[in-house]
Amino acid sequence: MTREALLVVHSGRKANQEVAAGVVRRLAEAGIRLRIFADEVLELPMDLPAGMEPVPVEAHPNAAEGVEVALVLGGDGTLLRAAELARPAGVPVLGVNLGRVGFLAEADPESLDEAVNAVIQGGYQVEERMTMEAVVVINGGPARRTWALNEACVEKTSRERLLEVVVEVDGRPLTGFGCDGVLCATPTGSTAYAFSAGGPVVWPEVQALLVVPLAAHALFARPVVISPSSAVAIEVDPRGYPAVLVCDGRRTIPVPPGARVELARSDLPVRLVRLRDQPFTDRLVRKFALPVRSWRGSATPPDPR
Repeated sequence: MTREALLVVHSGRKANQEVAAGVVRRLAEAGIRLRIFADEVLELPMDLPAGMEPVPVEAHPNAAEGVEVALVLGGDGTLLRAAELARPAGVPVLGVNLGRVGFLAEADPESLDEAVNAVIQGGYQVEERMTMEAVVVINGGPARRTWALNEACVEKTSRERLLEVVVEVDGRPLTGFGCDGVLCATPTGSTAYAFSAGGPVVWPEVQALLVVPLAAHALFARPVVISPSSAVAIEVDPRGYPAVLVCDGRRTIPVPPGARVELARSDLPVRLVRLRDQPFTDRLVRKFALPVRSWRGSATPPDPR
């Protein structure tokens, strides 16, 4: 039985296409056939061993069914694109950062060979990351649902207008204010939009949800960290202006005045590949280029026991 993997590439850059071509050849020679989005197949080599040509697929929910892993060549946006397909199938995602920060990626260009070898040999660990379900409830209309790995953000649609909202936690009102928006983030998303908006960095193994107001006009408008079992709701003032729900910068749902956005932990995680047991502290230092040059470590000798 032929082994298969899904390859997702940020193909807008010529250099990425060249990297992808090399990956396709190596995996084909190792007996792993790749599924690739139909509009990207023509950009990759076709002179491969018989029967190992890339299989074009469309971006539908079962595109990753039956593959071993989703290999991502690009930045965090490309990885989030792959996660949309991998999550329903329970397929792990291995990111190689060819973008800028690439916080979700496990490997950088210099460790591309290690990542490809891990796919060939199956030698990697898998880490589950919390996701959120998001439901937009409109009086008199059906609810619309989506999900997020990083964050779900209720944002204003008119630049010159404030969005008036009330934030609710576990069925009780917490506070209300005018703002540019309110986002709810997972620990994974704490280093993305929530971080830029002034939220705290949360270690991935901490199970929690973050609620971060965006440019709120209020005395109590600090980020809060709540239980992962809590339910968050954001109600848009029926006398105010419309908003939009944006999940991971990819999926959007209109939120008219008077609508309610309900957010809660999902039972379906995203599975990320880890090539090595690296402390999250080291990842933070490396990705954000944090200044640690004077560090000498603990002066306490190790316990001999």
